[in-house]
Amino acid sequence: MPAKRRQMLRLAGSGTSSREIAVILGMARSTVQDNLQRAAAVGLTWPLPGELTDDALENKLFSRNGVKQGTR
Repeated sequence: MPAKRRQMLRLAGSGTSSREIAVILGMARSTVQDNLQRAAAVGLTWPLPGELTDDALENKLFSRNGVKQGTR
């Protein structure tokens, strides 16, 4: 999925609509919109920094501040 998120950001950066991105990547439009909103909230735009790994991208998009992993 991280590769799809990178591709999603690339397509959005080139002006492709969320509807078109959803069709291209085979995802729900709401998922595309949610991921793009998450990216905007943390200041990620295309092109992504070269040192940003897939794991770091996932952490930036889906980290929950104040919540330790493995606890409820």
